[in-house]
Amino acid sequence: MAAPVAAEEARARFGAARIGLWTVAALLAVRQVAAVLSTPRATRLTVLETWVGPHGVLHVNGSLYDSTRFTGTPFAGLVLKPLTRAAQQSLGWGWTFGSLLLVVALGLVAARALPQPVTRRTSLLAAPVAISLLMLSLPVRNALHLGQTSIIPVVLVLLGCFGVRGQGASGLLIGVAAALQPTVLLFAPLLWWTGRRRAAVGAAATFAVATALAWAVMPHDAYAYWVHHLAGAGLGGEAYDDANQSLHGALLRVGPAGPPEIVLFLALAVAVAVLGLRRAVRYARDGQLLLAVAVTGCVAVAVSPTSWQHQLLWVLLAVVGRVGERASSRYAWPVAVVLVMTLPARMMVPDGFGLQVVRDNLVLLAALAAACAVPFLPRASPYYRAPVPTACAAGPPARIGRLALPPVARRVLERPNLLLELLLIRVTYAAYSEVRLAATGGDPTAARALAEHHGDQVRHLERALHVDVEHAVNHAVAQVGPLRDFFGFYYDSFHFAVPLAVLAVLYGRRPADYRWARTTLGLTTLTGLVGFWLFPLAPPRLMPHLGIIDTVHGAQDLARPGYGTLTALTNQYAAMPSLHFGWALWCGVTIALLAPRRWMRALGALHPLLTVSAIVATGNHWVLDAVGGAAVVGAGFALTRLLSGPGPGPGRARRVRRGADPNERISAADVFGRPSTEEPMV
Repeated sequence: MAAPVAAEEARARFGAARIGLWTVAALLAVRQVAAVLSTPRATRLTVLETWVGPHGVLHVNGSLYDSTRFTGTPFAGLVLKPLTRAAQQSLGWGWTFGSLLLVVALGLVAARALPQPVTRRTSLLAAPVAISLLMLSLPVRNALHLGQTSIIPVVLVLLGCFGVRGQGASGLLIGVAAALQPTVLLFAPLLWWTGRRRAAVGAAATFAVATALAWAVMPHDAYAYWVHHLAGAGLGGEAYDDANQSLHGALLRVGPAGPPEIVLFLALAVAVAVLGLRRAVRYARDGQLLLAVAVTGCVAVAVSPTSWQHQLLWVLLAVVGRVGERASSRYAWPVAVVLVMTLPARMMVPDGFGLQVVRDNLVLLAALAAACAVPFLPRASPYYRAPVPTACAAGPPARIGRLALPPVARRVLERPNLLLELLLIRVTYAAYSEVRLAATGGDPTAARALAEHHGDQVRHLERALHVDVEHAVNHAVAQVGPLRDFFGFYYDSFHFAVPLAVLAVLYGRRPADYRWARTTLGLTTLTGLVGFWLFPLAPPRLMPHLGIIDTVHGAQDLARPGYGTLTALTNQYAAMPSLHFGWALWCGVTIALLAPRRWMRALGALHPLLTVSAIVATGNHWVLDAVGGAAVVGAGFALTRLLSGPGPGPGRARRVRRGADPNERISAADVFGRPSTEEPMV
């Protein structure tokens, strides 16, 4: 009886998960439509308005390309011309909902085209996941907001490859897509070399007929597009703009210009096209046609003279490729692609460190990687369906006193994928910074008044508790130059350096403990953000009547709500709780629990002591802010215990050496530092 009951419970959970995923997809679709329709008409569907509006380029008697506002092909202009007779309001609504339906169709076709074999559950859950990812992607959001046609070629290609029967219909759809976006013609060689030669010929012939038709109807426009602008170069913006994620745009941003740049671009484009198409053909013959389509689309992105944001949807399809022999590495590539295609480049790549070139060309680099470099697994690989499993140990029973907590999942013993961790840490910190800055509120004057009011409340409470030492400590330190400089340097430098160093050591030497510590730090930070939202607090240095000396940032113009440029960089009122002290306390507790030597634990305890001294001495926090920081650290440890069970004992967790055999039998006692009778789960 137990087996049927378990199977029924599993089916119920699967059904609930499927309903939940479709609900998420529907909510995202509604959110995108609402975002478009709630935008003021002057800034809504601006590209569509530029084309077919009352004063759009499709209404003029001259060339479509006189103003460079129209970026489509002459055939696209010919197709869109009849839309100028439609009513503006109905056209906007129809275009938005039509684009939305195209996104849904794209997600459904992509889900059905997943490389086999896939489980039935995967095939049923793939559609809502694909639609959700498409709705969140920057190309789709950009196309919906501007009213672009860039979703249409992708849908036509996928329908031509997976949605229709017969090579004639397939070639017709792909040829029309190429007439709208010329680099799509690269799919013709893919079709030819994979045995679909009638479809390849049909695609080329359809493209030629559509282009010739547009040339016959609008010869001046066709000449301007194909000859004067070299298939669209220079339309829609300067080719060196960061939004142009093609090789041509990247070369112009790096430095070459004129004939040398053109020669270099053509040479690189040919090399990328040859290498990328060879890889695409290999994956298509391997039965991974959707991956082959994605690789070919990434080649088209790279070799096009201009690849604007709304034209980059091909890169997102590359998530279907499987990379890595280990299960712990399997998610690194798809997560990286989703993040690149969903978040702004500034959130993915930090400022400084000479990384501006990477940030300016991030999507192009992802397209080049998918087209030429990423070693996608063939279906014949033994790791395609069954990657090397992750070494785990069964988690111990979780309890708080006599209270039994929900069962704890198995504890992973291997170190996670480094690229994936770096991506998640960077994105998490960027999101933390954005939320922290947004917590200031909309009105600077009102935000300042509320924060100063809260500051007075904290000062009165500290006075009642006899801990109002900020003014005395600040002025005492400010009078001693070396001490002032030391605390200023400590405040600025060690806040990030020490937590990152602790995480790096744990990642390299104690991966199981790294996961536990990283989760604790993340939950601590998330709890701290709640405090920033609920209780904006002015630090002592920004309370004009206290006379606190800002020993770190220098004198601030306290008569202005913005305090100069500093407010544009960070939320000045994110003082309660103090994550400066919270992160330092996390470091001290983590080192105390895991360090094998007493002197190491003593050194770890010194960091939070120096940090609390620095935040008070520099006037950046109240004493009670440190108490709040300790509270969120406690909440982080408590939540981690609730989710993953007790942490390791002091200095007794097993060290997993770099390069250790992942199939080595590891007991729970090695991880949790106490005897266990449980069989290890590997």
